[in-house]
Amino acid sequence: MKKRKIPMRKDLITNTMMPKKELVRIVVDKEKNIFVDPTGKKAGRGAYVSLEPEKIHQAKKRRVLENSLGIKISDEFYDELYAYVEHQRARKELFGDK
Repeated sequence: MKKRKIPMRKDLITNTMMPKKELVRIVVDKEKNIFVDPTGKKAGRGAYVSLEPEKIHQAKKRRVLENSLGIKISDEFYDELYAYVEHQRARKELFGDK
């Protein structure tokens, strides 16, 4: 039986390669709008960050996303991202790793 290849992406915060499922994609479109991309398929420049809330605080403090994506990111977006990551972690704890 053939093994499936696991897609890997680099986490901006830790600078390590991780399975794509363990990361969340942040996208900037042509109009410089920034948003969380849960599907990982939206058009635009993307960057991946860990699904750990502590890492989101690090990203905000070090402004990692701003440097990578080349735009100014509001504190409200970081709050939205933190809420998304918290939600995903709670889902994982409730339903397991799917």
